[in-house]
Amino acid sequence: MSGHNKWSTIKRKKGALDAKRSKIFSKIIKDITIAVKEGGADPDGNPRLRLAIANAKGASMPKDNIQRAISKGADKDAAALIETTYEGKGPHGVAIFVECTTDNLQRTVSNVRAYFNKHGGELGQNGMLNFLFDRKGVFVVPKGDLDRDEFEMELIDAGAEEITMEDDVFNITTAMEDFGSMIKKLEKLKIEPESASLQRIPKTTVTLEEDATRKVLRLIDIIEEDDDVQNVFHTLEISDEMAEKL
Repeated sequence: MSGHNKWSTIKRKKGALDAKRSKIFSKIIKDITIAVKEGGADPDGNPRLRLAIANAKGASMPKDNIQRAISKGADKDAAALIETTYEGKGPHGVAIFVECTTDNLQRTVSNVRAYFNKHGGELGQNGMLNFLFDRKGVFVVPKGDLDRDEFEMELIDAGAEEITMEDDVFNITTAMEDFGSMIKKLEKLKIEPESASLQRIPKTTVTLEEDATRKVLRLIDIIEEDDDVQNVFHTLEISDEMAEKL
């Protein structure tokens, strides 16, 4: 699909998700905290919180960590978190879209700008990249004992645009407006996704030589390592041949 998804798949195969478990947990904790502040601590009446908890379970987050995050979100004295985005061009003109959650906007924008400047990119104005990406719902569901044909029919009924299978998991894509319908369908089927999120899928991508690809991915990795960064999307396409080299 997208360069972003391809690189995510590569890292997933290499076990990098396990290596960065603390970073993943940090992202999910922020999602839970914001969900609670927006809609309360009861998952039954808070769809965003239900989704965040489902992602936490998919990442094997301990129940105690989940409960602490919920309590943190319910604490009126806890620092306020702000969701914000940044857009820029990386090396060789690759478009990079950064989603952040922070308690200090000045620190976050300063850090993100520095990453771009030090690694051959440039931070731009918000809105400059909107036309390059589509907002899509992306779900990862373990196959388990599911009957593939029957399950796919259920997903199509809920608005699935694309369904692929890799490494015994279903990768499901929906239009942004069908994201909620897919969540409800999976809940009805009593299926917990490994992950579910709204992502920015590039409409067009660019392909680069190996050295240039490594340079772009270096910038992306550095941005992703920042504690304030939740997601990074980009227009770099990584072929299977390039993936083998990386």
